[in-house]
Amino acid sequence: MIVNSWNEWDPLRHVIVGKADNCHIPPPEPALDAKVPEDSDMKGSWGKRSPETISRANELLDNFTKQLEGLGVKVDRPIPIDFSEPVKTPDFQTQSQFGCMPPRDVLLTLGSEILEATMSYRCRWFEYLCYRPLLQKYWELDKNFRHEAAPKPRLTDDDYHPDYLSEKIGESKRLEWAAEKFFVTTEEEPLFDAADILRFGKDLVVQHGFTTNLKGIEWLRRHFRDHRIHTVNFPGDPYPIHIDATFTPLRPGLVLNNPNRRLPDEQRKLFNNNDWEIVDAAQPAHNAPPPLCYSSTWLSMNVLVLDPKTVCVEKSEVYQAEQMDKLGMNVIEVDLRAAYAFGGGLHCCTADVFREGGCQDYFPNQ
Repeated sequence: MIVNSWNEWDPLRHVIVGKADNCHIPPPEPALDAKVPEDSDMKGSWGKRSPETISRANELLDNFTKQLEGLGVKVDRPIPIDFSEPVKTPDFQTQSQFGCMPPRDVLLTLGSEILEATMSYRCRWFEYLCYRPLLQKYWELDKNFRHEAAPKPRLTDDDYHPDYLSEKIGESKRLEWAAEKFFVTTEEEPLFDAADILRFGKDLVVQHGFTTNLKGIEWLRRHFRDHRIHTVNFPGDPYPIHIDATFTPLRPGLVLNNPNRRLPDEQRKLFNNNDWEIVDAAQPAHNAPPPLCYSSTWLSMNVLVLDPKTVCVEKSEVYQAEQMDKLGMNVIEVDLRAAYAFGGGLHCCTADVFREGGCQDYFPNQ
């Protein structure tokens, strides 16, 4: 068996780690503009990232790969395409693409299936091509492997609310909209990023936000008919993109939650009724993200669980490491902060291929 992974914590044996080659800051587009914080140095910047930063990010990703291999984890790497190439379809065009540092955004592994997400950014429409050689290899080696791809969206202007294209919205208005579940993506067609989905065996927890809409969640429900799909949202997040810097399962019965983006009480019932503990994550060690970085300081939570007792934590995130130690986890420090700007943290830059274990029901009381 080559492909098998049902949750976020069973012993990891095979993983994909991204690359920073030729990564670009994409030009403005509706989904991207809504994501970039209004005070970010990303505003108005686009083009290929500097050779020095690309080299440094790749050095860190290569070192992380060696660390994992030293722990007995098999690692595959994507084959980057030319991200400087513009994208043009009958419905949209954009002058460059993004990169392939964060495979978690694109690929969802559930059991013996790897699903390519629709993606909601125009600049990331062709990113799946970086992983096709690997998926083809898995298909040839594993007769049980299912390679699936969700319908590619058209990504016309109808997919985005024009209200989010204003130069200055303000955080209070963004928080108000988040509480009302009014996001930049409309319900024109199914949209979802794989990084909005957490796997709990028979149950999938999916964030409704900027990158995943309700039609995307309904598509997942119809596709994974043997699973229960739970929609969550986090009203404290003015930029709700990808769940893995907000809600982080560590092992059966234990989840970290961003204290600034707490899961609403109604949505906690699934966990409370099944004796799961939701604890506030430790504060980040940094007051600001690295230069030209899309993500928030809460990448401190973006950890990679190797097994129920072992977790990889970015080495500068000392408070998160201390908390993990107190929670009974063995901490493996990984230097990755200088690669954050290329797509995220330790969870983002990886995608499961094989974890030991099968599909279990962790929430029998529903």
